[in-house]
Amino acid sequence: MLRVACPLLIAAFLVAGSPASAQMPGGGPPAVGTVVAAPQPITETTELNGRVQAIGRVDLTARVNAFLQEQLFVEGAEVKKGDLLFRLEQPPFQADVEAKRAAVAQAEAQLDYADLALARADQLLKTAAGSQSTADNARAAQRTAAAQLRSAKAQLQQSEINLGYTEIRSPIDGRIGRIQVTVGNVVGASSGVLATVVSQDPIHVVFPISVKRLLLLREQLATQGGFDAVRLRLRLPDGRLYGEVGKLQFVDINVARDTDSIILRGVIANPLLPGGGRELTNEEMVRVVLENVTPRELMTIPRAAILTDQQGDYVYVVGDKDIAQPRRVKLGQSTADTAVINSGLNGGERVVVEGLQRVRPNAPVAPSPIDAQASRPNSKG
Repeated sequence: MLRVACPLLIAAFLVAGSPASAQMPGGGPPAVGTVVAAPQPITETTELNGRVQAIGRVDLTARVNAFLQEQLFVEGAEVKKGDLLFRLEQPPFQADVEAKRAAVAQAEAQLDYADLALARADQLLKTAAGSQSTADNARAAQRTAAAQLRSAKAQLQQSEINLGYTEIRSPIDGRIGRIQVTVGNVVGASSGVLATVVSQDPIHVVFPISVKRLLLLREQLATQGGFDAVRLRLRLPDGRLYGEVGKLQFVDINVARDTDSIILRGVIANPLLPGGGRELTNEEMVRVVLENVTPRELMTIPRAAILTDQQGDYVYVVGDKDIAQPRRVKLGQSTADTAVINSGLNGGERVVVEGLQRVRPNAPVAPSPIDAQASRPNSKG
């Protein structure tokens, strides 16, 4: 009997002293960590898919038919307005200009002769030797010579324009792409694009937004100055936030029927980098981040305090006599670390953040305050 009783007695003592016994009923309310719900300034953001687009885009084409004689740029380089990019074969056009100049000189000589003839005819008309028909013929010849001179000058001007077309210059500041037709080919208006120049700084970013979301954004910003109260930031494909800040510039006039969305456009700087080149490239995909200029005072708690079931989101609030009560809440724009509470909580209420697995509805707890920022290790403020 003694040999059996001793092991049983020892086992009983071990069970009584084990950690599991602390979780048994009657061991006291569970310890939990709480934070006080309080408003804090939050910069609200909206993130959307967007695409970078150059403000200016020019397709360079030949306006006269000629051999492509020279390419005077490096593909992918930045060019300035007025830079000479292509030169076409010029001698045929120069010869045509010289021929038209000779025609102008000839027409000027004919007009000078017609002026003299008209002057003599008018002088003779004052004497008996003159006749009205002779004077009329001289006047008609003078007018014909004047018209021929104007025609010759117009043809010279057209030839000079065609000669100018043999030099293709950049109409804008920007970056030039690949050459589409190589030197030595005959080019003309029907030969297509020779190269394309796109402007670089500033640059547009366009992005679609649902009409519902746009209306909510307008309502939210109505008292803050409208879209002027929004900063435009870009998140690059590698996840980095672009350093420049832009602004909204344009809202399209049409809604896409298939998606019920509307196109917005912003403008943002795209300066040269210290090592050359620029951060943004035409037609690049980015994430557009719309930030409110003025932060709003919003009720916030750590995201870890939020629980979810089939009915929605809820938290445990520690009330009088340290009783944990479930409370339904509606979340606003939240992050992985911070939950914005649109409704369901009042300032000053204690919310359970740590030890949630030990809390039972309407049961007592042993609360102790914790640092709200410590519960958000990745919070950026």
